Amino acid sequence: MTELPLMLPALPEMVLAVAAMGLLMFGVFARGNAFTACTWGASYALVIAGLLLTAGLGTRVEAFYGQFVVDDFTRYAKLLILVAAGSSLLMARRWMIAEDIQRFEFPVLMLLATVGMMLMVSANDLIALYMGLELQSLALYVMATLHRDNARATEAGLKYFVLGAVASGVMLYGASLVYGFAGTTGFAGIHAAISGDAAAPVGVVVGLVFVVCGLAFKISAAPFHMWTPDVYEGAPTPITALFAIAPKVAALALFLRVLMEPFQSLQTDWQQVLIVLSVLSMVVGAFAAIAQENIKRLMAYSSIGHMGYALVGMASGTSEGVRGVLVYLTIYLFMNAGTFAVILAMRQQDRPVEAIKDLAGLGRTQPLMALAMAIFMFSMAGIPPLAGFFAKFYVFMAAVDAGLILLAIIGVLTSVVSAFYYLRIVKVMYFDEPLEGLDPIRCNALRVIMGVSAVVVVFFFLSPALVVDSADVAAASLVAAR
Repeated sequence: MTELPLMLPALPEMVLAVAAMGLLMFGVFARGNAFTACTWGASYALVIAGLLLTAGLGTRVEAFYGQFVVDDFTRYAKLLILVAAGSSLLMARRWMIAEDIQRFEFPVLMLLATVGMMLMVSANDLIALYMGLELQSLALYVMATLHRDNARATEAGLKYFVLGAVASGVMLYGASLVYGFAGTTGFAGIHAAISGDAAAPVGVVVGLVFVVCGLAFKISAAPFHMWTPDVYEGAPTPITALFAIAPKVAALALFLRVLMEPFQSLQTDWQQVLIVLSVLSMVVGAFAAIAQENIKRLMAYSSIGHMGYALVGMASGTSEGVRGVLVYLTIYLFMNAGTFAVILAMRQQDRPVEAIKDLAGLGRTQPLMALAMAIFMFSMAGIPPLAGFFAKFYVFMAAVDAGLILLAIIGVLTSVVSAFYYLRIVKVMYFDEPLEGLDPIRCNALRVIMGVSAVVVVFFFLSPALVVDSADVAAASLVAAR
């Protein structure tokens, strides 16, 4: 591990931050509508940041007096975040134009939220953790209400802001308790303070519970999921697509780092909390989605369930569990990006539609789009040999190896229940009579994201080592650091 004198480890974040400020000034002073130019500028900035991430593979470096860390784990998670943000940005452009929400602030806020997510992943101190979390959250609050003329979007943004502020306060209170009893905010210092032979102070354990609750809100884990369905339904669909992918990756990666580094010696304490969160999330996600008629609300409950499955791997507290979570997040990214590409393309009479019944007869009117959607639904249900099956397989096997057999069994059973509403969508597309055919958006970006996501999901089983081996290296770098 090395400490670089300059800010080179944070160069990808600096590129995105400078790009955001530059695009903000460009949008303010540009003549005419700067939305398209800012969107492409933000896309190029994300690509550059992704290329910079590849520097220094296999090494662990720290910066800013140990508050910022970069290793293979953070690089892997940041790459997923950049792919998710870039996909959401490209999918949004034509939809925003069609809905006349061409605000240049959208790509600027997207970059700022991405910077916050990347800072969260690299946080090596409670203060850095909170700063990254709030930078992401403040940008997302504004993005949720970007469609100011829409009452649902305004309501969604207000709910997200109020509940998010409460969650941030809870987590900040927990962090203050940890600091008060451990005497430091640095992850290494906290680990050293509580990993001796003596029992950890009760205040540290209580603070850890508060921190876990705050992070559970960020990943929509039950019972901290109450904001998710309303925000997913009310926010503009491209922003919902971002909410469903990138912040989940960032928060889960932060979750892993917090539990596996400073609080690893308290595994018996936080493991119990994670098991409860996991079971509740899987059950709520499986049963609450059955009655949904709006596809965005259904995807909200689907994401709650998927976070429960990811927590199964995290609860194992092993390197295999971390690897399983990273594999799960990778496959989850492609499944959700493809699904939201289909949702964004759904239009009737030049207006967006979100009802599941509007997919009726899609197999005859838009066969390729229906095929892609069916692939994603079968994969989310965990049907082999699609990628979603392997995602669940790795987290369940990690739980079994760690002795959490009952948790794995509950995961399998809830997965069977959730298959009902996924297969219901397939039934509507292929067996229901179309009331009024869809006239989807003609957008190359949507077609590419649908196609690439479908190919990854279908052919993952041919070479899973491409993802699994990389995730294994990333997991090893996290576990080795503790």
